[in-house]
Formats: sequence, structure tokens, C-alpha cells
Amino acid sequence: MNAPLNTPVNAQTHSQASAHSYLVGLIGSGIGGSLSPAMHEEEGSRLGLHYVYRRIDLEALKLDISALPDLLLAAERMGFNGLNITYPCKQAVIPLLDELSDDARALGAVNTVLFKNGKRIGHNTDWSGFARAFQRGLPDVSLARVVQLGAGGAGAAVAHAALSMGAQALTLFDVDAARAALLAAELQQRFPSRTVNAGSSLAESLAAANGLIHATPTGMAKLPGLPLPADLLHRDLWVADIVYFPIRTELLRAAEALGCRTLSGGGMAVYQAVDAMRIFTELEPDAERVYTHFQSLLPHTED
Repeated sequence: MNAPLNTPVNAQTHSQASAHSYLVGLIGSGIGGSLSPAMHEEEGSRLGLHYVYRRIDLEALKLDISALPDLLLAAERMGFNGLNITYPCKQAVIPLLDELSDDARALGAVNTVLFKNGKRIGHNTDWSGFARAFQRGLPDVSLARVVQLGAGGAGAAVAHAALSMGAQALTLFDVDAARAALLAAELQQRFPSRTVNAGSSLAESLAAANGLIHATPTGMAKLPGLPLPADLLHRDLWVADIVYFPIRTELLRAAEALGCRTLSGGGMAVYQAVDAMRIFTELEPDAERVYTHFQSLLPHTED
């Protein structure tokens, strides 16, 4: 499990870490707008590190997911300390790893790979990042009946987070119905006291729901649009999106227009980055400092 945010960093540990350079990166598709490099490099500098973070964009390189084994090997050979992994590689990367953290194994998804002692070790900081962001942004909403769109790698993480935070009934929808059913079965086994299922009617499920979690790529700058018909939203819903570029997606704009309480993907981006940095450096980033820096970057990313 992740260390608490207030874990102390003693002077000797900090001095030892400061003597090292860190080279990390992000593998994904269409990640040109990612703020991870800026967040990691700024906080690395604040921690006294030589910290370089590079995007490895499948789309920009005109590659597809089949290039993932070669990219991991290349990063390993070039001395990367680790990699963040994002869409569409969070599940495909697992067979390429030597070890998995308990969280990553349970979730079946990896967003952080540490290269250490000749091994590739997979972690998942998405679920903890989402949970901390949710508790900060929507601390008092009802989790009695929650609908989630998306059952992929990120979806698995945020569904786990929702149930960990106390969601009583969680209904999953995905363009791949079988994937939603499989994730629902896994979560039901992991959380036997809750009700988890794959939904059949989005309209009926949302009409009875307290909240909606959106965990698909729809709404990203490269995939604009709404992930569902806008008329299915209602003002009694809270709406949480994991997309953060743009920070106010079309889904959030539509929900806010109805008076819904909303949560952007920004907090999840910050807290998963903080947890990943801890894994890469064994130091404790200042989460509030990273959050403030992230906020300062947003005006430059808004349309």
C-alpha cells in the first residue's frame, strides 16, 4: 500500500537521493497535452533532484500497442528509472513485467513501472489518486448508488476506489459488455458485502443513481464529445470525470449546466503523480505543492 502523505524524509536520505539523476517517462497514445512532465520535473527540482520526464507518444511516433515490448526494453537499456503507463497500455503491459504490487495484481492494471535491480515492477497509483481526489473534491456526497462508464485499466482502478470509499451499489457500463461483466464479477468477489454488476439500461441505472464516474477516453482533446446522451444527466447526480485535458470536459460542462456537483480529473492526475514519484525516488513529494503547481498550469491548457 502507499505510504502516508506525511512520511518524513530525513536529511541523510534526501542527501543521498540528491546525488542521483532520475530519468522517467510516460508511454501512451495521444499524450501531447499531458501535464505529467511538468508536474514531475518541477517537484523533482523542489526535492533537489536532477529529474527528467519524457513523453513516449505512440500516436506521435506512428506506433501502436504492439510496440510496447520494444519501448520497455529500450527504456530499460537507456537507463530509465521507471515509466508511467496510460491508455491504451495499462493492461497490455502486465505480461511484460517481472513483478506486480498487490494493488496492481488485484486491479489487473498498471500505470507505474519501476526498473530496479534488473526487474520490472508494476504498480497502480490510479486508484489511490482517484480516492484522494474524490475525498478532497466531493467529500460529503452519497455513494449509495453509483454508475460508472468504462471498465478498462483506468476503470478498474477507479471502481476499486469507489468501493473502497464505501459505494454500496456500483453498476458498470462499457462498449465491450463482456469486459464490464468480467470486471463486475471480479469486484463483487473482492467486495462481497456490496452490489456490483454490469448494467443493461444506462437510462434506468442513471435515473436511480446518486453519482456518475466517467472512466473512458471520451472527452479528451483528441476524442471530443460526450460519453452518453446529455439528456440522461439529472441535477441530483454528482459527476466525476478522470479526463483532465481539457480540465472541463464536455461532460462536466453539461453536468454543471444542470446544477450537478462535479469533479474534474485534475486531482487524480496530481495524486497519482505524487504516488508514482514516491515509487521512483523513495522520497515524499509535497502533494499540496504539486497540486498548486498543477493549478498554475491549467490556464495554458484551457481552450
